[in-house]
Amino acid sequence: MSSIAGIPPISEDALVEESLARSKTIPSAWYVDQRFHSFDRQAVLARTWQYIGPSARVAKHGDFMSDIIAGNPVVIVRDASDDLKGYFNVCKHRGGPLAMEECGHSKVLQCKYHGWTYLLDGSLRGVPRFDRTELFDKKDFGLEPVALREWQGMVFACIEPEYAPAFDDVVAGISERIAPMDLSGLSFNRRDRYQVSSNWKVYVDNYLEGYHIPLVHPDLCSMLDFGSYETETMEHHSVQFSPFRNDDNIYGGTEEEAYYYFIYPNIMLNILPGRLQVNRVDADQHDRCSVVFDYYYAQDIITNQPERIADDLTFSDQVQAEDIEICEHVQRGLESRAYDQGRFSYDLEGGVHHFQQCLKRSYRTAMSNSSS
Repeated sequence: MSSIAGIPPISEDALVEESLARSKTIPSAWYVDQRFHSFDRQAVLARTWQYIGPSARVAKHGDFMSDIIAGNPVVIVRDASDDLKGYFNVCKHRGGPLAMEECGHSKVLQCKYHGWTYLLDGSLRGVPRFDRTELFDKKDFGLEPVALREWQGMVFACIEPEYAPAFDDVVAGISERIAPMDLSGLSFNRRDRYQVSSNWKVYVDNYLEGYHIPLVHPDLCSMLDFGSYETETMEHHSVQFSPFRNDDNIYGGTEEEAYYYFIYPNIMLNILPGRLQVNRVDADQHDRCSVVFDYYYAQDIITNQPERIADDLTFSDQVQAEDIEICEHVQRGLESRAYDQGRFSYDLEGGVHHFQQCLKRSYRTAMSNSSS
């Protein structure tokens, strides 16, 4: 059980949850004060389920993939019993890395610094040149575990599961809503990463509303039936959805819908016909974030329609460039002395309001736990 260090000053008034029609947006300090960076990592990102990558990357015994959660390196491996195991990617000797590649294959985990070797069950096996070290027991130096779940062909991890909601509650209803589509039937295609000069919450806010689409994304707006754009909120996630305006688009016909799921606090599932795009927003600094984009496609599209994938990637890159530009301008606006808090559009910013109320809840819980 970990405690929260360095809690920034947060007023009781700012933590009050109010209805969408009455609520103010969160204070600008939550985006620009450097003290919130560490607090967000500890109180929010470490205590929620984080997307790691496709299950296909760890399908066989010895397959592994590594990543970083809330500033903490982790490694995910498939053991000989076909079980998925997760550990902090940190050797218990002096903190060296066990895996330096994003993904690979190995029957053991060996520290790349001094060669300590761990079995895939996390137990320490090999310790070079430690014969004369006294009172040393390998049983005391096993790897620290990380909680894992596989869902719809994807791997999720949590480094403080004792504080996190149950994973099944987090994704409740999504599989049923998108049926008959089964995301596990899609094939991983590629990963891109974008750097954004804004706080991670700015990027999340921007994703969660369609208010900006006509001005910031005119090409995307021309594809969607924007008048039918809706947002629904659940306890741990929300979804924006819209039918397409016409058949002349890269995703499908007018009978198809686009579902934009947000899983609190920083995961996006953009689900379109034959295609899934997963985004994860990482808090790098108080005014910097990076966004992972993983693309999955139906195998027949990969095999027979490579031009459709190329068009999708090009269009996605265009939309992302538009989002980055506006988010970076918003960050500067939030840093201005002219702004502190705003209000929500009842019709078009329900997703942002939902995210910010969830954030208040995470802050209150962390502060309560630290004071008890």
